Amino acid sequence: MTATLVKETDPPPVAAARGPRPRRRGRIIALLFAFPALLLLGALVVYPVLFSIGRSFFDASGTRFVGGENYTEMFRDPATLNAVRNTAVWVVVAPALLTGLGLVLAVLVEKVRWATAFKLLLFMPMAVSFLAAGIIFRLAYDEDPDKGVLNAAVVSVHDAFRGTSPYPEGRAREGGTLTRSPDGSYRTGTGVPPGNSLALPLVGVPPKDLPADARPAGPAAARKAAPGELRGVVYLDFTPGGGGERGRVDPRESGLPRAEVEAVRDGRTVASTTTAADGSFSFPALSAGSYTLTLPASNFARPYDGVSWLGPALVTPAIIGAYLWIWTGFAMVLIGAGLAALPRDALEAARMDGANEWQIFRRITVPLLAPVLTVVFVTLVINVMKVFDLVYIIAPGPVQQDATVLATQMWLVSFGGGNNQGLGSALGVLLLLLVVPAMVFNVRRFRRSQR
Repeated sequence: MTATLVKETDPPPVAAARGPRPRRRGRIIALLFAFPALLLLGALVVYPVLFSIGRSFFDASGTRFVGGENYTEMFRDPATLNAVRNTAVWVVVAPALLTGLGLVLAVLVEKVRWATAFKLLLFMPMAVSFLAAGIIFRLAYDEDPDKGVLNAAVVSVHDAFRGTSPYPEGRAREGGTLTRSPDGSYRTGTGVPPGNSLALPLVGVPPKDLPADARPAGPAAARKAAPGELRGVVYLDFTPGGGGERGRVDPRESGLPRAEVEAVRDGRTVASTTTAADGSFSFPALSAGSYTLTLPASNFARPYDGVSWLGPALVTPAIIGAYLWIWTGFAMVLIGAGLAALPRDALEAARMDGANEWQIFRRITVPLLAPVLTVVFVTLVINVMKVFDLVYIIAPGPVQQDATVLATQMWLVSFGGGNNQGLGSALGVLLLLLVVPAMVFNVRRFRRSQR
């Protein structure tokens, strides 16, 4: 009975807390806590957006109202149209590749013993600033194989399979035995019958670049040709330290090994050989007639310098490659988190039903990860629309316009020499309009997942 009286006489604690005044006080406290953040948001986001929208309706000086003229000019400017095209390439290619790579790596990492270390290595580029990453890849893409690591690898592979010309700087001395042909080869001026021995002098080859096995050409030049044999020596017509006679094989002059020599008759190559260490060559058992000795252009071809990664054709794919290096770890970690939350019983049930790993991946893993993949893809779309640092740093000046995107074009027009902040503001508004739908989609997707 006593317990009942206490229960009836005590005021309900919930009722005491209700009323308009406590609710109003709670809202005021919440606003006070949010005010600094709202102030920063207004100063750093809202005001610049509104100012840019207003500035886009004025001319370059900002004194004359021009209405929509900047927006019209924006779509007449070839550089801006190129930036729009490049941005479209970025939006289509980069997020799709990153999402696909992140998905594949996230699935494979689950089967690796050192999964944590592997994830750490892939995520490390996220700690590198875009400025530093741009400098790294600018050096990596350098066209000089002695500087650019990618071209060094490409040249090494090319030379391993195709070889390289032995004397790219070699040439015949003017007024000498050899004359240059339009195709870059050198040949004797007159026909030579078998039974003769010729000396074919070349210049332009630095002595330090001679092959290590090169031997003096003098003894070989002194040998006489046998009947029916056409022989000779290809040598460097230069005596170290000076001296010697032009066009004559001197004792200290070196032969040029591994040079290709052809015997040509009636416009057709009837025999070919390569020179020995002392530069000597021989065509035995030739039929009677007159032959022209030819040093093919392959002896003097310029060395393969690799790929022009930062040329007009490849500069955008090259920069996208640098972007992939930075963001693949981000996509892999997010997708890996979604993969860890998948119901394992569904995967095990599929395996028990006889499904192979590819079928499980395609019909179970990917559909269950669809929400995560969508969030990653849309987040990357928003990110690539704003890419600026990599494009500005990696693309050399002559191809800057070939690689430009909306963000770099906006900067170039406004501050990089164009000094037209009206047009630059219009580009900024265009970029905002392109980003907002993706942001709204992402926010709605996030709220839907929270429910």
